[in-house]
Amino acid sequence: MIGKGSYLLLLFLLLLTFAGISQNSISGKVTEKSSGEPLPGVNVYIHELSTGAVTDSLGIFSITGIPSGQFIVHFSYIGYETRHRQVSFDGDAKQINIALETAVLKSAEVVVSGNFTSTQHDNTIKISTLGIDKINKTSAPSLIGSITEVPGVSMISKGPGVVTPVIRGLSLNNILLLNNGVPLQNYQFSEDHPYLIDDNGLERVEIIKGPASLIYGSGAVGGVINLIREPVASKGTINGKYDLRYFSNTVGLLSNLGIKGNQKGIVWGVRGGINSHKDYIQGNKQFAPNTRFNGYNVNADLGLIRKTGVFRLFYKHNKNKFGMSVEPALKTVTENGRKNEFWFQDLTDNLVISQNRFFLGSIKLDIDLSYQNNNRQLKGDEPGEHFTLVNMTLQTFSYTAKVSHSINEKARYIIGLQGMFMDNKNGDAPDHVLPDAYMNDFSAYGLFQYTFSSLKLEAGLRYSYRNINVPYQESGGGHSHGDEEKDEDEPEYVHYDGQFDNLSASLGTTWNINETNLIRLNLASAFRSPNLAELTQHGRHGIRYEEGNPELNMQQNLEFDLGYHLHTGHTTLDISVFYNHIYNYIHLAPTSDTTEDGDRVYRYSQANSRLYGGEASLHIHPHPLDWLHFVATYSQVYGEYAEGGYLPRIPANDLYLEIRLEKQRWKGLRDIYLEGGVDFVFAQNNPARFETTTSGYNLVNLGFGFDVQLKRNRLSFNIKASNLLNIQYYDHLSTLQDIGIYNMGRNIMVGMRVPFNIKN
Repeated sequence: MIGKGSYLLLLFLLLLTFAGISQNSISGKVTEKSSGEPLPGVNVYIHELSTGAVTDSLGIFSITGIPSGQFIVHFSYIGYETRHRQVSFDGDAKQINIALETAVLKSAEVVVSGNFTSTQHDNTIKISTLGIDKINKTSAPSLIGSITEVPGVSMISKGPGVVTPVIRGLSLNNILLLNNGVPLQNYQFSEDHPYLIDDNGLERVEIIKGPASLIYGSGAVGGVINLIREPVASKGTINGKYDLRYFSNTVGLLSNLGIKGNQKGIVWGVRGGINSHKDYIQGNKQFAPNTRFNGYNVNADLGLIRKTGVFRLFYKHNKNKFGMSVEPALKTVTENGRKNEFWFQDLTDNLVISQNRFFLGSIKLDIDLSYQNNNRQLKGDEPGEHFTLVNMTLQTFSYTAKVSHSINEKARYIIGLQGMFMDNKNGDAPDHVLPDAYMNDFSAYGLFQYTFSSLKLEAGLRYSYRNINVPYQESGGGHSHGDEEKDEDEPEYVHYDGQFDNLSASLGTTWNINETNLIRLNLASAFRSPNLAELTQHGRHGIRYEEGNPELNMQQNLEFDLGYHLHTGHTTLDISVFYNHIYNYIHLAPTSDTTEDGDRVYRYSQANSRLYGGEASLHIHPHPLDWLHFVATYSQVYGEYAEGGYLPRIPANDLYLEIRLEKQRWKGLRDIYLEGGVDFVFAQNNPARFETTTSGYNLVNLGFGFDVQLKRNRLSFNIKASNLLNIQYYDHLSTLQDIGIYNMGRNIMVGMRVPFNIKN
């Protein structure tokens, strides 16, 4: 690894030496459309350059030192429609005047998770977004819980802290979670192992529903969740913000504080946060034993923005303790509390990311490096010799090199290389969930896009290779997650050395019928290699005895996706349908075998399967009732084995209806809103072999909030009540229903955001 890193560093220096100095600049004036008056305080930002400006009292802005090439300039101001302009720079100065009008409905955003950075309407892949303002107004105490507001996205839960995302019925190793485009490696083979992520320092979350393996790799066969960091501070400023949320159900506190600055292109930021909750209260007013969780995070970043490129370094530390609601814990934990003492996961994650973008004429070169150290420990009963049952550390080094080139205004391409080295090691704990192992990934891909007037075509091809090596060792299959009994059988041994390689391909198109209507059509084939657990696991995990299968083949899928989008001044409508045929779908299924202790044996196997369904969302803002909004979303997915039977962990169909009242100004308040909604969750009558049916239920939610303008800053206050009627229910994807624990009852979240300036 050191040798490869040295070569990449040498490449950085060479590219920096030969990169040309650009004299491009852009300036202009931003006004209010109806009155023609200048708008001060408008944010003018170029995402790919991590640079921008703010309009002065006359509405004038200026950005200098822009390299040659095509970039999207983003104009945003609270209460006004966001505008975007794609500008080509070639050693000249550009003048752009923009008129913003009062926002009615959300416009097309600039998204970065697609194959090319573009506005949502120009992208061949539909990308759902959830901004930090919306996340802060949800009643979910976890980031994954908040994104389930996006149609087609659900979560497998073992309480509000231990949650795993589900996209269109696929989860765990079929979903890839990214931090600003860098894959986060996690023990995601099990729903008991949550991602260690938070919303501190985020701008938004972008979600791709469907296979995105061509651009991101093998783990993205079901979808991608990309955490997008907030923009850097404007030049010459130091500012920050403080977020605080209180959750009544768990007596929980989520608090974040962040400061960032920009001095002559040297950008930096420091952030920290805590998240602490007691056991949650069910709809029957009883507490859910040992669902408590506590954690903190620390973030820091440092960067340099120059004409030749953007170079940034990120560090993130997460420390969390998640209570495990398992049978022994139900006997031990008899009082609702906050401190983790028995049967909990002690998780530590350290992540370092180096992101570097070079501008070489019309070519953009991205080179990203990352290192992640993920330590997972499972604590048992009272502290003693065997209190730490599991102690695993997963180290991951990944690298990406990508060249983007716009041949002309109609044609552009991307060529990229990606790779990853992973090392799993067990510490001094008796149970080895997974064996010591080494993994090596490498892939190369190419994408080409061409625009024919209103029609945009995009095609790509990717080759991927993976090697998994498990040295000969004793199988540590005693992992119990709560089983006090230990097998006394003779030790078993494990060894594996295998390679997987295959091609992925995609073909997509966007047809802009006119300014308000567009159609997207995508066909993609992706594959996933079996993971370490699926190949080698041997022993108890959770309440089951699980066995891997070293004979597993690659999982290949072919998905068809058709979408329609309507956007008028007062209505938006999105409809999408999909069909996903998966060859050799890898799943954990019960067998007829049992252990000597009578435990049912579950074994990883494969079968051809299919998932199909769709999502729809409608937003109506009737004219001239500018204070009224109607929102409706619907999602459904069906999962079946080709030979009969249903796939596990398939969410129930869901319909959400909401009415929202808004007022832009009232006395000293700004952006006042009152919203009420009902979530109609249908019965899930198609359970897998080891699941049971789940009854439908309806949840009532209510929210209220407003902003207070203080000079150039806005203080935000909001309240959100979920399950207002305190309904007692089971969610089909809750693993706690197996032990008779209902989902969370009434929960009221009270939140505020306080921005502040240290230097303007």
